[in-house]
Amino acid sequence: MGGANLTDADLTDASLKKADLPGAHLDRAKLHRADLTDARLTGAYLNSAHLTDAKLNRAHLEKADLTGAVLIRADLTGAR
Repeated sequence: MGGANLTDADLTDASLKKADLPGAHLDRAKLHRADLTDARLTGAYLNSAHLTDAKLNRAHLEKADLTGAVLIRADLTGAR
């Protein structure tokens, strides 16, 4: 069973605090400056996602695929 399909979505500056996105497909998504604090991204696909300046504080990233993701200045404080 897959999660939400947000492939290629433009989520620049989005507030996704505490979002529940396990298994979501966020391949190539634009998440510049997005706030993903406390988001549940377990098993999510973030291949080549653009996470420049994103807040991923305490995000649940267990088994997430971040292959090729751009994490320039992303805040991963407390992420797992």
